Amino acid sequence: MASKGFLKSLKEEIDSSLARDPAAKSALEVVLCYPGFQATMMYRLAHWFWERRLHLLGRWITAVARFLTGIEIHPGARIGRRFFIDHGMGVVIGETAEIGDDVTLYQGVTLGGVAPSVDSDAQRNQKRHPTLLNNVIVGSGAQVLGPVTVGNCARVGANAVVTKDVGNNVTVVGIPAKVVAQAGRSADPAPFVAYGTPVGDLPDPVARALEGLMDEVTRLRGRLDELENIVEEKGENTTGTPAVGSPGEEHEATASGGKC
Repeated sequence: MASKGFLKSLKEEIDSSLARDPAAKSALEVVLCYPGFQATMMYRLAHWFWERRLHLLGRWITAVARFLTGIEIHPGARIGRRFFIDHGMGVVIGETAEIGDDVTLYQGVTLGGVAPSVDSDAQRNQKRHPTLLNNVIVGSGAQVLGPVTVGNCARVGANAVVTKDVGNNVTVVGIPAKVVAQAGRSADPAPFVAYGTPVGDLPDPVARALEGLMDEVTRLRGRLDELENIVEEKGENTTGTPAVGSPGEEHEATASGGKC
């Protein structure tokens, strides 16, 4: 039964690589040439030993995998089915990370802790790495840090830095990561998006905030111009009104014949 389960998992991993990478031409190519597949298989072996408290052996296997593939997956991490790492160089997955089914990571992704070197003894056996739920895609160079949760079908854009929870069906980009798009809330998984970033009209959250500020400044400037016009009109009306002289001045004008 164990061998059947392993063979089923092996086939699923190969099929997921073929389905998500158009460059893959055959199952044999995936097995021999794809470091993400190789690192995942070695991780699953290392995790099997880790679960049986053979920690040193598990760490040694993942150390060999890192040397061969450039991908570092701690054997204590928990990874679901049909996991796919595209290209893969520089991917780091921490000890307490949890990954659901059908998750895709690209090169340079880190699922790490916030401050592992600060009071490290207090952090032992504590949840300090992210949780990625099902159908998540994390783009190249993205950093997901701390015990945050990335929801189902979420997309993390390339080079984003995620330090807070990400909801279901949303796309986040930037540093720190901000929501820029949200898909429907249907039960069906969102369409596959390479590198976690849609190629359509994707607004920049900073640019969107600046546009809002510019609109507000324009509105206030228009209001200020209206007030200035009102003040000018009132000033002209006041200047055009003839001044009423004092009784003494009126008498002097009459006595002099009204001449200047």
